[in-house]
Amino acid sequence: MKREDFLKKGFNSLIGFVAILPIIDACKSSSVDPTTTTTTTGTGSTNGNSASNCTVTNNETEGPFPTKVPTSLVVKDIRSDRTGVPFAFTITIKNANSSCGTLAGALIDVWHCDKDGYYSEYGGTGMQAKDFTSVHFLRGRQVTDTNGQASFQSIFPGWYQGRATHIHVHIYSATGKSLLVTQIAFPEATDSAVVAVNASTANGYSKGMSGYTYNAKDNVFSDGVANELGTVTGSVAAGYSLTHTIVVSA
Repeated sequence: MKREDFLKKGFNSLIGFVAILPIIDACKSSSVDPTTTTTTTGTGSTNGNSASNCTVTNNETEGPFPTKVPTSLVVKDIRSDRTGVPFAFTITIKNANSSCGTLAGALIDVWHCDKDGYYSEYGGTGMQAKDFTSVHFLRGRQVTDTNGQASFQSIFPGWYQGRATHIHVHIYSATGKSLLVTQIAFPEATDSAVVAVNASTANGYSKGMSGYTYNAKDNVFSDGVANELGTVTGSVAAGYSLTHTIVVSA
């Protein structure tokens, strides 16, 4: 079974909030502040901007590579030993049942592939030949602040056959109740970050766009990304930032 063939469906799970492991800073590349980059390269969804524009974000598949024990990865810098174009992202959680007010204290788990399209915690199978079962790069958990926000430091995701560039997100209530599993899509215009990064061989992105699966053909996003498209700003030289609002029913 290939990764691009898995069925599109959501997974719900209940995971408690347990002891925090030490944050390990194993990467020396520079950080990007999501609030200071101003060069716009792709505008995303406006969903959640107001009570009248507040639709629960699409539920998407969690698999095939969900984080196995997310509560052990409470960390803001999720890079570990992965290298690539610096990338920071901030997610805002809003509650459709509270006039689209921000949701503080929610647990946000995120994970995405590295610049070569590989996931940690998996491998050695037909889905992913390269074995990364013993490492945990590009996975992390944060708790939303009083503004309903949580931020992560990472590297710009790569891509693999059958999927567009994306980030996986699983949101829980403060008590560990699963609220939503979704994914974040990226703008793909000719001047987009996706195109610029994948042309950056100096940063190790060797695939380019040849064989890339665009959102419109992606088996998760092909039904539309109106509520799942992030806003991306920045440059290859300075790094990129993404902001995105996710609406849940809490």
